[in-house]
Amino acid sequence: MRLDSKSWPQAASGSSTSQAGTAGMPPDQKLTVVVAHADPIVSAGLAALLAGGADLDVRMDVHMATDQAAPAEGHDDAAVLILNHKDGIAQMRRAADALPGAPQPRILIVTQLEREWDVRTAMMAGVHGYLLQHSPADQLLTAVRTLGRGARYLSAELSRCVADSFTRIGLTSRETDVLQLLAQGQCNKSIARELGIGVGTVKTHVKGLFDKLGATARTHAVVLATRRGLVGDHGELRRH
Repeated sequence: MRLDSKSWPQAASGSSTSQAGTAGMPPDQKLTVVVAHADPIVSAGLAALLAGGADLDVRMDVHMATDQAAPAEGHDDAAVLILNHKDGIAQMRRAADALPGAPQPRILIVTQLEREWDVRTAMMAGVHGYLLQHSPADQLLTAVRTLGRGARYLSAELSRCVADSFTRIGLTSRETDVLQLLAQGQCNKSIARELGIGVGTVKTHVKGLFDKLGATARTHAVVLATRRGLVGDHGELRRH
């Protein structure tokens, strides 16, 4: 990541609010943002880009993300905490175990992970914002200010991806079993023997997978499922 904001390619979101000011906050009060991404180079780049926001009080803590006990400790005044995917989800889980009423920053994940499974996992963990690492600088500023207002942020390109996932992906238990065996390269007869069902039933489930994944062939279905994070690199299934 370069520190020049022009190096960030334009993403699908057309929204840009690079003007100073965060709704709901006094004009003289700055939004405290702590950057604690696990990658120190990414942290430095994010902090440099955010430093241009006159309404932001930006701090960088490269050690906080590696504190397994309490990564937000010492930053109770942080309104927004920027983390990588793994640490962001871990922080949300720790926040769920915190004492009621304890101050908790709003979590913005900045990551290269863009598969549906990665996004959905973060959303289900309760993160407040999800931004791709290659997003333009104005999206980063928009995301931080949106979280500062108490709202959630998901870039337009990811919103379309997740919306498509929720509307089209709703695999039955049997379809997930068939998908796993397809990913392992098994034919219909082998799948039927493995699951104790008829070949005709397997074909029905395969057709259902095609429809839900938008696939045109068995290999295509496996490619799409792997791309979306529904199956791992070795054919193991990632159940929702």
